[in-house]
Amino acid sequence: MPRILSIDYGQKRTGLAVTDEMQIIASGLTTIPTHTLVDFLKDYFAKEKVEAVLIGEPKQMNGLPSESASIINGFAKHFSNIFPDMKVIRVDERFTSKMAFQTMIDSGLSKKQRQNKGLIDEISATILLQDYLSAKK
Repeated sequence: MPRILSIDYGQKRTGLAVTDEMQIIASGLTTIPTHTLVDFLKDYFAKEKVEAVLIGEPKQMNGLPSESASIINGFAKHFSNIFPDMKVIRVDERFTSKMAFQTMIDSGLSKKQRQNKGLIDEISATILLQDYLSAKK
C-alpha cells in the first residue's frame, strides 16, 4: 500500500510527515528549507510510493482563511502543476502548531529543545496526518 505524505508548508521551512506502508501510523519525516522542497519531493517520490499528499489549509477561528492562506494556496497550486498525477488533500490546520508545542512539553523536552521551530513544523505535519488517518477510519 502506498504512503500518504503530509506537508506543513512555511515560507522559510517546511515540516514533513509520512505514514507507514499500511497507512496506520504517522511519523515525522523531516523539516527542510522551503526553497529545497520541490527537489526533495521529486527525490522522495522517486524512491517511495505515495498515494496522496496532505497540505494544510490555514483558517482563522471563524473558519475564514488566515493571513498565510494565499501563500499556502499558491504552493498547493504550484505543487499540482509539478506533480499533476498526485492526489492532493487539503486539511484544516488550525491548532496544529499549538498542539505540536504542547506535545513537546508533554514529552518532557527542555525549554531550549522546544524553541526548535523546525521540530514544531515536523510535529505539526505529523499531527495533521494522524488526525486525517483517525478521521478516515
